[in-house]
Amino acid sequence: MTNPVSMKDMHKTFAKLEKFSRQDFRRWQKKMHFYLTDLKVVYVLSTPCPAFVENETLEQTRNHYICRGHILNGMSDSLFDVYQNSAKELWDRLEAKYMAEDVSSKKFLVGNFLNYKMVDTRPVMEQYHELQRMLGQFAQYDMKMDESISVSSIIDKLPPSWKDFKNNLKHKKEELTLVELGSHFQIEQSISDMEKVSVGGTKP
Repeated sequence: MTNPVSMKDMHKTFAKLEKFSRQDFRRWQKKMHFYLTDLKVVYVLSTPCPAFVENETLEQTRNHYICRGHILNGMSDSLFDVYQNSAKELWDRLEAKYMAEDVSSKKFLVGNFLNYKMVDTRPVMEQYHELQRMLGQFAQYDMKMDESISVSSIIDKLPPSWKDFKNNLKHKKEELTLVELGSHFQIEQSISDMEKVSVGGTKP
């Protein structure tokens, strides 16, 4: 029995997929896996090829061709020349190479976040948004940090001139969300900016 998915539906769905270009492998891998599942050929990725060609049915041959072809077409032109004898080998090779790179990227992201310290020479909100972007990148790599830990970590990164404000936040009994923390930062920065304009001084 042939695959029930129409060619029109296949092309329509595939057109929405971003081509893999050496970045965000995990996200691309998941999307491609969902797509191949819809095509009912994803089993090819976990099934070794028959030892002899005559043991392979016409449908298996067709499904292998579809699976391998869509993986190759889902890669950027610079990666299209990467090939193996089977869809499974191609998939395994991509996974081995780029999952390892993802691990390195994760370590790099975690290191950047842990070592980040806010400075007095830049607006706190600007630096807060940078930290938010880092946490957003964590999500792309399926890394999850408890929100209360994220909030506490960001508070600890406040610059020296915000020492009193930092201590006040640390002694609050209620837990803050990241959004609420950002609101507190925004209010405090606005007050600080107004003080500088009115008295021409700097934040103590």
